[in-house]
Amino acid sequence: MVSQEQRRRQLAREKFLRQQQRRTSARNKARMRNSVIASVLGVVVIGSVALYTTGVLKSDDDKKTSAGADVSPSASPSSKAPDPCGKPAAGSVKKLSWKKEPAMTIDTSAKYTMKLATTCGDIDMSLKASAAPHTVNSFGFLAGKGYFDHTKCHRLTAQGIFVLQCGDPSATGSGGPGYTIPDENLKDKSLKANVYPAGTVAMANTGQKHTGGSQFFLVYKDSPLPPSYTPFGTITEAGMKVLTKIAAAGAQAADPTTGNTAPNATVVIDKATVTKS
Repeated sequence: MVSQEQRRRQLAREKFLRQQQRRTSARNKARMRNSVIASVLGVVVIGSVALYTTGVLKSDDDKKTSAGADVSPSASPSSKAPDPCGKPAAGSVKKLSWKKEPAMTIDTSAKYTMKLATTCGDIDMSLKASAAPHTVNSFGFLAGKGYFDHTKCHRLTAQGIFVLQCGDPSATGSGGPGYTIPDENLKDKSLKANVYPAGTVAMANTGQKHTGGSQFFLVYKDSPLPPSYTPFGTITEAGMKVLTKIAAAGAQAADPTTGNTAPNATVVIDKATVTKS
């Protein structure tokens, strides 16, 4: 017959095992979904440089800068700096999901812009509707539904590649709109020698083809990456100043569950707007 003490110990062991299983599941899920650096890629080699991915893809800095995107040494993952951003606007993230990609409604011959009104300032960009129609159409749809409003930019990388990643309502790196869109514009003339230049706006994905969702990244300094992430926009000079300010504040240590290195700055998208001009 099992004593009360033995039963208590058994229940404690079972509880511990359940906790471990939940933590393992959470880590696996975070690594399987929408990472700008494709968390599921494992190890990617570009030339002789190994790029290690566990939520953050790292490589040696190629020391290139452009568009005023030079970032101070304070932008290291473990640095701490004063928060340069203001308080988020009142409101909460909408929990929205769709089963399939929205119908095409944009005019691919027209010009489109996107404004991210953030707690750190406005980040404006021109969108490449003709070269990446599915992507621009999806962003117009999501922005119109308020999908990005009040969402945090959840990752800042400051070693190897230099990007701010946003677009996940869950702020974990595993969220998405419920549908995926095809890769586009991977032969864009701006992508030279496996480098995404400063000022590029591109899609995150899982490392597999055609797995883009809602997560995207903003490149604040030239970053060595294979041409696997749809480039669909270019940040304006004023927007780059805001992005550089965010990067200069540095990033936090990696979250043990998600692997994210969140920016020290409180970067929240108060409102995202896509406009036809």
